[in-house]
Amino acid sequence: MTNGFRGLRVYNTLTRAKEDFVPIDADKVRMYVCGPTVYDYAHIGNARPAIVFDVLYRLLRHLYGEDHVTYVRNITDVDDKINARARRDYPDLPLNEAIREVTQKTADQYHADVAALGCLKPTIEPRATDFVLPRADGLTDMVSLIQSLIDRGHAYEAKGEILFDTASMPAYGGLSKRRLEDQQAGARIAVEAHKKNPSDFVLWKQSSADEPGWDARFTIRGAAMAIRGRPGWHIECSAMSAAYLGEEFDIHGGGLDLIFPHHENEIAQSCCAHGRDVMAHYWMHNGFLQVEGRKMSKSEGNFVTIHELLETERFGGRKWPGEVLRLAMLMTHYREPIDFSVRKLEEAEAVLDGWYRAVGDAEAGDIGCADTIAALSDDLGTTAAIASLHELRSEATKGSSAAKKALKTSAGLLGLLAGTESDWFAVKASEAAIDAGFVETAVEQRLTQLREKNFAEADRIRDELAAQGVQLMDYKDTESGERRTRWEVKR
Repeated sequence: MTNGFRGLRVYNTLTRAKEDFVPIDADKVRMYVCGPTVYDYAHIGNARPAIVFDVLYRLLRHLYGEDHVTYVRNITDVDDKINARARRDYPDLPLNEAIREVTQKTADQYHADVAALGCLKPTIEPRATDFVLPRADGLTDMVSLIQSLIDRGHAYEAKGEILFDTASMPAYGGLSKRRLEDQQAGARIAVEAHKKNPSDFVLWKQSSADEPGWDARFTIRGAAMAIRGRPGWHIECSAMSAAYLGEEFDIHGGGLDLIFPHHENEIAQSCCAHGRDVMAHYWMHNGFLQVEGRKMSKSEGNFVTIHELLETERFGGRKWPGEVLRLAMLMTHYREPIDFSVRKLEEAEAVLDGWYRAVGDAEAGDIGCADTIAALSDDLGTTAAIASLHELRSEATKGSSAAKKALKTSAGLLGLLAGTESDWFAVKASEAAIDAGFVETAVEQRLTQLREKNFAEADRIRDELAAQGVQLMDYKDTESGERRTRWEVKR
């Protein structure tokens, strides 16, 4: 199709409607997603956008080709707490190097966490610190964007700060549907004396002698001005998206909490700096996450990191495989709120156990199930996609090799069933401190006893394994008709 439409429809926050996805250029589909602030380990709420937009990335690659999709997810390492720690711990290093020392461990942990969740690496993962000052390669940077806003009459300097003038943009508030006049009339606090409007926001903030900062130069009212400082929060994404995706691109994603002010201010900066009406054509946002029915917070005692879920027994008294965490997320549509609970994880694990038993050690095929693709193409309809996988599982358990391959391939679009049945249950046995070799031997001994009609001994072996947390499941081999036995660890 010449317009690039491949059947994908997405809910666009900008228009509050579901729309056909038509990329600007079908050969260069471009997506930007707000990534982590690497001050501390990522929590389970951070996992949701990573998983959601990974599924979208996989689907876009399926629809348009792997080489025709660019996915940019940034790392935010410009943050006052990070800056302060960098200056304290590495006072002799240049600021960017000191920040890298402070944040590298956390960034590495984030990468390990999302890899365990089955997320593909984005095409490009820029760090904010690399885009503060003008670059030798000419890629868009924050200081140059701010200068452009000054030159175009959308920013002003006051008391060492450079602020965006929201009144200079008539369309400000279009994403969040907040009218500027309502924000002014409803302001609960007095306007800071140096601001023109209550909603004006910081583009560049001056650093005191005791605070870390970057040496930036601006031309304001025809005069050169040096302001040692640091950028505001929002300008980094405007710079990095433009650097790698251009002034106008296809999809911008993130959590619902970022609509205002972050994404609203990104649009304002980008459109006004580049003289355009549009930054991203489609804005997609995932819903909020609760933990066991309550808002996640440290004061509630239910704040949990991805690392803790993967590597400790803090949540539910056990470790959880990344694939279980991923499926638990995808069992709720991405725009709906999700209640993350032990019960949901147990449900997801049981589903994966069944799927892995159904596919066995089958390889993926070339073509997935059309129903799965259609479900995902309807605004990432993961719940409908999962229903289609359940249907494939029913066929696969009857011995259909085509269904096994289709299940494996279709699940792969959701980033699931990446391993084999043998690997899946071996890892679970290992984590439960169960000797897989011992279990296999016991299973064969039981089958021998059953063939010889020594039922009492066969039952004893079954009960002994059950006491260790191993459940046996007998089935008939579809080709030979002989009894076979699968086993799995029951927690």
